[in-house]
Amino acid sequence: MLRFRENWIALTTILRREITRFLRIWTQTLLPPMITMALYFIIFGELIGARIGKMEEVRYIDYIVPGLIMMSIITNSFGNVVASFFSAKFQKNIEEMLVSPMPSTIILWGFVLGGVARGLVVGVLVTIISVFFTNFQIHEFGITLLFAILTALLFSLAGLINAIFAKKFDDTNIVLIFILTPLTYLGGVFYSIDLLPSLLKWITYINPIFYMVNAFRYGMLGRSDVSISTAFIVTAGLIILFYVFSLWLLKRGVGIRT
Repeated sequence: MLRFRENWIALTTILRREITRFLRIWTQTLLPPMITMALYFIIFGELIGARIGKMEEVRYIDYIVPGLIMMSIITNSFGNVVASFFSAKFQKNIEEMLVSPMPSTIILWGFVLGGVARGLVVGVLVTIISVFFTNFQIHEFGITLLFAILTALLFSLAGLINAIFAKKFDDTNIVLIFILTPLTYLGGVFYSIDLLPSLLKWITYINPIFYMVNAFRYGMLGRSDVSISTAFIVTAGLIILFYVFSLWLLKRGVGIRT
């Protein structure tokens, strides 16, 4: 019981520090994605969307809202962990944690839950902004919330893995710029897969973000290009894989111990 209490205190301390960190610099962590998404709503929704009309019997601006919210969750949950953990590694703080009695699982969950918190906070803020541009109603609140949490969890773990391998600050942006951004834009945020030729459809089906975006869209609009069960299996499977891998890296001290 005492051990559990000590671990709980350690976990909540790391999590509180992570939340305090991104709230304290909210002009750098919360405000930019809000402004960016507002511009997406204006340009792609109001201006271009008015010419496109409807996508799958839904107003185009309503159709892209779930994808834009998911985009903000992905980039912010990933970015929070990769920046925070790499800073702790750069300042040698993480070494003090690793030599303490604190289990590696507590360290992992402290950083990851901080990323989940930022991703969900930004997601809620972007959703609030979208209300000024759309009139959608959430179709299945449970599915919407579930995939928001799972997606934030997955990309927080991905951010941790990136931070572990990063050797300099420039390395913390490589995955985000060259992998996550293309996968997000090609993950069905702005279009239905029915518009693609067969080859691009096949390529899209191996993009994991495609499943998360569509499951989230189903939760909000009741429309999806894939089954929710398939999306859940893909997302949950990747979470388990990333968790096991990141915990193994942390216990081995990869990128930390020399």
